[in-house]
Amino acid sequence: MTNFTTRMMIAAATLVVAAGSASAQRMTAEIPFTFRAGGVVLPAGTYRVSAVSQLSGSPMFTLHSVQEHRSVMLMGAANIDPRKAWVASGNPVLSFECGVSHCAVSAIWTGNAMPAYSFPRPKLGRDEPTRTALVVMRADKGD
Repeated sequence: MTNFTTRMMIAAATLVVAAGSASAQRMTAEIPFTFRAGGVVLPAGTYRVSAVSQLSGSPMFTLHSVQEHRSVMLMGAANIDPRKAWVASGNPVLSFECGVSHCAVSAIWTGNAMPAYSFPRPKLGRDEPTRTALVVMRADKGD
């Protein structure tokens, strides 16, 4: 029984270290279009994207507008497998679902063999044509 307890303590410590490194991740994205995130419309511009924490297995991300000094928090709805093209490129990405009148953040993949996270977004019209827009993120060097 002590071996089991020791192994569980090591596993818990490993998870704490992994969560700490995930929360420290900060990336920058140049988003060239107006978009929706967390129920808010945000303008095109430079955004800092940070993995903030995990609550009950769901990560939270902030998108902070460098120009407007506004932030929105997104809570990941589900872990999803990253697209094969994302993994092949190795670049972290923001994925947007775009309709005729707007785009909305639909997923974030931070790279490094991590899962991708999807986000709730507004429903598009039934016959509305849709497309996916990808924005590659880069490691943020800070201020």
